[in-house]
Amino acid sequence: MSAPTRVPTRAMVLAAGLGLRLRPITDSLPKPLVSVAGRTMLDRALDHLEAFGIETAAVNCHYLADMIERHVADRISSRPRPRIDLFREEILLDTGGGVSNALPALGTDPFFVANADIIWTDGAHPALARLAGFWRDDDMDALLLMHPVDKAVGYRGSGDFFCDDAGRLRRRSPTEISPLVFAGVQILHPRLLDDAPKGAFSLNLLYDAAEKDRRLFGLVHDGGWFHVGTPDALDEASGLLAR
Repeated sequence: MSAPTRVPTRAMVLAAGLGLRLRPITDSLPKPLVSVAGRTMLDRALDHLEAFGIETAAVNCHYLADMIERHVADRISSRPRPRIDLFREEILLDTGGGVSNALPALGTDPFFVANADIIWTDGAHPALARLAGFWRDDDMDALLLMHPVDKAVGYRGSGDFFCDDAGRLRRRSPTEISPLVFAGVQILHPRLLDDAPKGAFSLNLLYDAAEKDRRLFGLVHDGGWFHVGTPDALDEASGLLAR
């Protein structure tokens, strides 16, 4: 008998990146605090978590960390949920190291992780609710929200994964072009990090291990998705979201 699905109550927002491709805007402003159509990317991610009912959210920071800390404090003063635990990284830990470092705040059940440098809008049903509904403890260590490359705004790459009818993911080879790009939103189980290395490392290392064990899954997003990587992409996203 399958274990009952546990709806995540905790989450992490990855907000420690340098935002180098968004210069000169990020020379004096951390990328998560860049405003897109009147709202920062960090707040947009936290708004989704708040709407879902997340109780505790970890937020990591590194570049211009004082600015993120002040912004989070201002948000907490007016919006007490979710509770936010800030993790300052004196040395940049990359995505995997950042999540590993924040595990004390994330508990022992599956949790959401969202990048603070992308924006998503929901389709017919909230993306977080769709991920939680698709999650299966017995089968999955990671469940990634995927987005069709041909519908992605601001993305010019060759995709990331192929997805079979059961939702199981296979990473594309360097010579392939895949139809799906990772949307930067996911559910992870803490066991995925049991044998993780110390210090800085990418979550891709853990995705590869989960794929090898057939425990890496994906769900295709049915809403909008914006990759805000450059000033031109920022202008495009701002215009579309404002409308």
